[in-house]
Amino acid sequence: MTEPPAVPPLLLRRDAVAGGWSDDELARAVRAGDLTRLRRGAYVDAVLPAEPAAHHALLVQATLAGLRRPAVVSHQSAAVLLGLPLWDVTLDRVHVTRPPGSCGDRSGVLSCHVARMREDEVVEVGGMRVTGPVRTLLDLARSLPHEATVVALDAALHRGLVAHEDLRARLFDIVGSPGARSAVRAVAAADGRSESVGESRSRVVLQRWTIAPSAVQFEVRAGGGRLVARTDFAWEDVGLVGEFDGRVKYGRLLRDGQEPGDAVFAEKLREDAVRDEGWDVVRWVWAELAAPHRLAAKVRRARERAGRRRSERSSGAARAGGALQDPGGARRTP
Repeated sequence: MTEPPAVPPLLLRRDAVAGGWSDDELARAVRAGDLTRLRRGAYVDAVLPAEPAAHHALLVQATLAGLRRPAVVSHQSAAVLLGLPLWDVTLDRVHVTRPPGSCGDRSGVLSCHVARMREDEVVEVGGMRVTGPVRTLLDLARSLPHEATVVALDAALHRGLVAHEDLRARLFDIVGSPGARSAVRAVAAADGRSESVGESRSRVVLQRWTIAPSAVQFEVRAGGGRLVARTDFAWEDVGLVGEFDGRVKYGRLLRDGQEPGDAVFAEKLREDAVRDEGWDVVRWVWAELAAPHRLAAKVRRARERAGRRRSERSSGAARAGGALQDPGGARRTP
């Protein structure tokens, strides 16, 4: 499990008053910039974190401190405290879960779910009871859109935060509950080999548009087995590889002393080497992920071109082989 986001100390009004502060003093401290108001009755003596996860972690602490009845932090709030990765998930509400018989409270900042929980599904983080990684991911899988869920599952699997077999085993515990079918679909689609949000989203789009690749993290090898490149995706039937190009990707490729342009040039040489081995290459960027139908059309066109070229190369090789052989079997100069 990764570390939860670092946050400044939280000052609750009740603790400040118990320590001798008055409400007027708190208000003056906020106006002077000595304190920053997080929400009603909660302050920090620093600038509020700009990073959404860190801001939400503070909000969780402040909200739990004001609850009249105990609850377990769950869903995206649990994901933040556990350091689980999230993408395109709103963090404006604190999510908690209480056992059946409780009310599903919902206020401006609190969203209370009602569900059964086993004791072994709960862990402690910073003195708060929080759903564990597997339970948290399955709760997200039952409540978030498919694409956001797959991104979270992929990243958690890739980082070794959970095991795929544990997720599959726990699906039996939620059979018949709301969102269970969505969870089954998301767990089946998850793949820990994805190395980025862009790769995960690409795979979801390609599956949805029925042009799923035959392989991910595909290795292109030269004669003798020498590794030429590892590509994000491959359609082996037509000799096509696919690459998602995000700016972060080129940052990851930088070696000590390299400039971004060096990494781009090295990537160009890598693509040339892949093409030299008889593979076509198709690339796409964030903007194309935002228009899935365009990405699908682009990949289909690339598949058609690659298929034609592979067929032409095969036909050409067959013709060349036949030209070297006369009807009697003797070789001749073409």
